[in-house]
Amino acid sequence: MVATAATSSIFPVPSPSPDSGGAGNKLVGGQANLGGLKPKLVTSGGLKAKAQAPSKINGSTVATSVESLKLEDDLPSPPPRTFINQLPDWSMLLAAITTIFLAAEKQWMMLDWKPRRPDMLIDPFGIGRIVQDGLVFRENFSIRSYEIGADRTASIETVMNHLQETALNHVKSAGLLGDGFGSTPEMCKKNLIWVVTRMQVVVDRYPTWGDIVQVDTWVSGSGKNGMRRDWVLRDCKTGEILTRASSVWVMMNKLTRRLSKIPEEVREEIGSYFVDSDPILEEDSRKLTKLDDNTADYIRTGLSPRWSDLDVNQHVNNVKYIGWILESAPQPILESHELSSMTLEYRRECGRDSVLDSLTAVSGANIGNLADSGHVECKHLLRLENGAEIVRGRTEWRPKPVNNFGFMNEVPAEST
Repeated sequence: MVATAATSSIFPVPSPSPDSGGAGNKLVGGQANLGGLKPKLVTSGGLKAKAQAPSKINGSTVATSVESLKLEDDLPSPPPRTFINQLPDWSMLLAAITTIFLAAEKQWMMLDWKPRRPDMLIDPFGIGRIVQDGLVFRENFSIRSYEIGADRTASIETVMNHLQETALNHVKSAGLLGDGFGSTPEMCKKNLIWVVTRMQVVVDRYPTWGDIVQVDTWVSGSGKNGMRRDWVLRDCKTGEILTRASSVWVMMNKLTRRLSKIPEEVREEIGSYFVDSDPILEEDSRKLTKLDDNTADYIRTGLSPRWSDLDVNQHVNNVKYIGWILESAPQPILESHELSSMTLEYRRECGRDSVLDSLTAVSGANIGNLADSGHVECKHLLRLENGAEIVRGRTEWRPKPVNNFGFMNEVPAEST
């Protein structure tokens, strides 16, 4: 009995409700048989009092467990868990995957994993870069389809334009380009511009469509008031030298159109970029004779510059003069020969309203059979209508090489 009483005090048996019926009576009777002892917590009145009395902690009323259950019962029930509502948010998942792939692609493009081959170029179409202790500027060019002629090679004008572009980019990369055409800041303050007085070019081979050429250029002093600029044009794939050129430049006042000495401020500005070297070409010291209507074999008249032929200094670009000179070259030479060398002396500039004549004389060849001639030399003169000389020149021509198709690089005959 003592054990039973102890067990009852530890594990109290709840009393049945008043309307529980016979089952509750039997339970009570069972407890009476065990000694008539009733647990203290069996009293229904005491249980209700404790359930209704709010608990307080540090003077604050705290909801009881029963009240908490009532609050939870008042909240809306969550939807039943199904396969659909357990899936992730696909929009957020797709955004995360896209971000990961973009980041991976960026890192992949930055990797330099491709194998190096001799025919692979690094940035072939870039603006160029300074090499050899900052004294030489190098730039690459791709020969475009619109830069080749009927013989499938780049024209001499294309080559000359690439040389001129490299020269200007050299000045720009060195930080010396003012608001003029190749003029430095000090030259702009004094209204000075560069003008070419002599150009000498030797072409060993002309590039073809799709070739990528590399142009190196540098400057040196020429006399007291001149500057020499040299170029070397190579095949990027083979390193073969294709063209060499050398030129002499002087300063001219763009307001008075008169030649000028190099001011000391300009000399200090550009002097550190001069290279102490010999010209890339041995100077052709042969005198360029003057032509006239009696000594010329071919004359082309009525040439005039277009607006697009003028540069930012409002005078005709020197490359345009070369095109005008070749306007009077005999057609048989143009079809069967290619220009191998050229020497030009620029004597006067040409204005936008000028009208010019182009004169050519052929030396050492039978004019009646030029197509079958070997090396041919021509003399040239470009003059204004009033007789004032613009350019004197001399060109040398060689027979065009046989190409891979087994015929001369000439204009194909029209099919019948």
